[in-house]
Amino acid sequence: MNPILRDFKTTIETERLIIRQPKIGDGKAVNDAIKASMPELKRWMPFAQELPTPEETEENIRQSVANWINRTNLRMLIFRKDTGEFIASSGFHGIDWDVPKVEIGYWMDTCHTGQGFMTEAVEAQTEYAFSELGVRRVQILCDEENSASRAVPERLGYMLEGIHYSDSLHVDGKTVRNTVYYSKTR
Repeated sequence: MNPILRDFKTTIETERLIIRQPKIGDGKAVNDAIKASMPELKRWMPFAQELPTPEETEENIRQSVANWINRTNLRMLIFRKDTGEFIASSGFHGIDWDVPKVEIGYWMDTCHTGQGFMTEAVEAQTEYAFSELGVRRVQILCDEENSASRAVPERLGYMLEGIHYSDSLHVDGKTVRNTVYYSKTR
C-alpha cells in the first residue's frame, strides 16, 4: 500500500501528556522552548546551533504538517495535559514502510526535564508505532555521550544493539562521534 493512503490517529494521550501532530501556528511555542533550552540543545542538536527566528520555526512546523500528509516523517509535539504547555518535540523519523520500521527522535524544553515526561511519551509512542503504524521495529539512536537521551530507551527496556564507532560528526561539524543503537521489535 502506498504510505500516503495509510490512515492512523494523529494524537496520543497518556496520563499526563497530549502527543499530537503539529498544527499551523505551533511555531511560536516551539521557538520559545528552543530559546529557553539553547545551552543544552546546542550540545546535541544540529538545528540548535543558532537560534532560529520564530518565522523559521513556523516554517519548519509547516513542513512537518506537509510531511504528515505525505507520510515521510511523523513529527509529534508533546504538551502537558494539566496546563496545555508545549514541553517537547518528538516523532517518527527514518521511516521505512517496506520493512516497516521507524526511528524515534526527541528533544525537550529543559525546564521540564527530570520529571519522566520523555520516558512517558516515548513509551506511548513505541506502543503507537507497533499498534497504529504497524511497524516491526522501533529504534532510537543518540550520541554515546548523551546520557539523558540514552536513559530513555534504557528505562523502557530497549535493547542496546551496539555502538557505531566514528560514524557521525558532532554538531560542531569537526569532532567525530560514536552513535548508540537501541531497538524494540515485534
